Amino acid sequence: MNAIQCKMARAALGLGVRDLAKLAAVSVDTVSRLERGEELMPRTVQAIRAALESSSVEFINDERGDGVVRLRRQ
Repeated sequence: MNAIQCKMARAALGLGVRDLAKLAAVSVDTVSRLERGEELMPRTVQAIRAALESSSVEFINDERGDGVVRLRRQ
C-alpha cells in the first residue's frame, strides 16, 4: 500500500485521518506521515492496511501493475 492508495481508500470509506488512526491503533501523525509518502515500519503499514481491509477495501494491481483501490461488494 502506498500513500495514494491509503488516501483513496480513506476517501472511499469517508474516513478522516483521525478515524483511520483509531481503527489501526496508530497515531494521527503516523497516518499523515504515510500519506505524505514517508517510509514507515512494515508492521505499521500492515496495521493501517489491515484496518482498511477490514472496512471492505481491496488493494489490487491493474494490468499495468498500478495499485488500485476498490470497495468489496457486501
